[in-house]
Amino acid sequence: MNAAARDRPLRIAVTLGDPRGIGPEVAAAAALKYRTAASHHLTFIGPRGTGAEHVADDFIAVGDWPAPGGARDVAAAGRLAGRAIDTAIELARAGSVDAIVTAPIDKAALHAGGYDFPGHTEMLASRCGRTDVVMMMAAEKTVLGGPLRVVLATTHIALAQVPVTFTTDLLTTQTRITVRSLRDDWNIAEPRVALCAFNPHASDSGLFGDEEARIYAPAIAALRDDGLDITGPVPADTVFLRAARGEFDVVIAPYHDVGMAAFKTASFGAGVNVTLGLPFPRTSPDHGTALELAGRGTADASSMLEALQLATRLAGARTAQPHMHTS
Repeated sequence: MNAAARDRPLRIAVTLGDPRGIGPEVAAAAALKYRTAASHHLTFIGPRGTGAEHVADDFIAVGDWPAPGGARDVAAAGRLAGRAIDTAIELARAGSVDAIVTAPIDKAALHAGGYDFPGHTEMLASRCGRTDVVMMMAAEKTVLGGPLRVVLATTHIALAQVPVTFTTDLLTTQTRITVRSLRDDWNIAEPRVALCAFNPHASDSGLFGDEEARIYAPAIAALRDDGLDITGPVPADTVFLRAARGEFDVVIAPYHDVGMAAFKTASFGAGVNVTLGLPFPRTSPDHGTALELAGRGTADASSMLEALQLATRLAGARTAQPHMHTS
């Protein structure tokens, strides 16, 4: 890629999410603020009729809203949201956009619309042919002042499935992908990684489970053999505070809610969901569809604005390094 190509405005695709929710309005509100500070090209993707059509530089329609079945048509809402995601992925894989920002979807609606995925992360991985991707929540500012980055080693699965899904191989793979991304996208030369324990008090030497010895110990040995800076397993009741105070660059959490509860408490409204391991950057706000708030004009667009800004930063890093490792 030549210097002229790197100097062009970055192209960011924004999917509007579930049209019944606050996605279209927070996307529009965030885009207006974003465009006062950045000259990059925004493309909105979603159904006509949400009111967000005329805010971005371009609009790609995937249908109409309300659908023929009306504004209560759950399957139609999920189908339109899924089409928007697929369209954005096609553009990104073709190089027509540099990053994707996704507004919230309703997972039940997505299923009803014919998309058999637990959420964005899994759909993106499948469409891109990636078996290993990482779901990271990132906030550059928290209530404690410092940044907090939390990787969810297992994502949208039932808690009962976590003990059989969370393995040494999974932990090492997720950590390696995370370290590569922090080096390449965040420009952190030697990321400091904390592994959040699985059991209370990191099992107290086996009193409360064997995962720390059986899963973590071999993973830590392998990662340290790679030359990585690994600390753990660190009990969940202290690791996130230590990270937010600057001791670690990222925390790898063993399952969804142990990571999300701490993250949202420290950074709600400033957090961004980032998918690592894709061939392009993808970010999303850290909240859901908030169906009960839609149309009132009171939804907070702060997290969507953070998602736009982080997507731009990550896309800029990749555009400046066209041969970087993206797996």
